[in-house]
Amino acid sequence: MTTYDFMDGNGPIPAHQHPNGGGWVADTAIVDATAYVGPNALVFDNARVYGEALVAGHAWVFDNARVYDNAWVYGEARVYGDALVYDNAQVYDNALVFDDARVYGDARVYDNARMFNRKDK
Repeated sequence: MTTYDFMDGNGPIPAHQHPNGGGWVADTAIVDATAYVGPNALVFDNARVYGEALVAGHAWVFDNARVYDNAWVYGEARVYGDALVYDNAQVYDNALVFDDARVYGDARVYDNARMFNRKDK
């Protein structure tokens, strides 16, 4: 069994390198074969990457986040929580998209932007 430490405090867990790009994907995450996960990108926890989506650079997609359609997450960006990034949206540089935020259409979230939508508790 192959393992990888996603540096999230859980230590090494079962994981594999995605055949389209070579990035690390936890066995608990799902990434379509048509998606691209670059060699330094990470997808873990219960994250999902579907369609022609791209995760590249040193980007992380984790928790229950979803990235799909033709969306791109790259640079040092982080997408997590219950966030969704889809359509032709892009999240890049040092941007964070989290909680239950939605980024879609032709939207761009970049630089040091923080996009979130706190759930009422």
